[in-house]
Amino acid sequence: MEHSIHRQLKSLYVADPQLHEVRIDGYRIDAVDGERLIEIQYGSLGAIRNKIRRLLRSHDVLVVKPLAERKQLLKRDVPEGPVVSQRKSPKKQTLWNLFDDLVHFVDVFPHPRLELEVLMTLQDEYRLPAEKKRRVCRGDVVEDRLLAEVTDRSMLRTVDDLMAMLPESIKPPERTEPFSTADLAAAAGISRALARKVAYCLRRCGVAQVVGKVGNAILYELPDLEAGRSS
Repeated sequence: MEHSIHRQLKSLYVADPQLHEVRIDGYRIDAVDGERLIEIQYGSLGAIRNKIRRLLRSHDVLVVKPLAERKQLLKRDVPEGPVVSQRKSPKKQTLWNLFDDLVHFVDVFPHPRLELEVLMTLQDEYRLPAEKKRRVCRGDVVEDRLLAEVTDRSMLRTVDDLMAMLPESIKPPERTEPFSTADLAAAAGISRALARKVAYCLRRCGVAQVVGKVGNAILYELPDLEAGRSS
């Protein structure tokens, strides 16, 4: 079932509902803005990888990826009933969480006909008690998600846009020696696991180069873009 946030985002990009859910080249497209196709992907980017790759052969495509900077959890006892409790989710996403998905999308991005826009959002998530089976409570299920606010937008088109996300202490000319994912995690304030995904994406996109190892830690090096531009 389509959640409200999906409908809200379609309207944010294309106001005319007649341009929503359009069939093109055998695919259902979320919205069409002139010659550009818009796909809004709340779930994994990997799930639409093949679809986007095929559409890019003949169309310009904008993929919109919403992340939840803050999520308010509201619980109901019955569908569309009154809210009986609410709390803030302890999970908070940042722009870095894009890389949780980008690892499954780097064989598509970057592409000259592709734009990837990341929306930082505030969301309201309505939940219902899950059905009990054999006297075991299954927790809650999501009834609906609503967009409360878009707090920030980041457009990514090229590998330079990925480089711009990195801390200055990791990039040349400030850093003159290779770095590990531990260095990246410390500089960006993210987990080592997420830093590994960032490094993987940079390597797959042809930005970061593996230049050695220290123990089990892989060492990476980034190009000096400023030096390249000045030359």
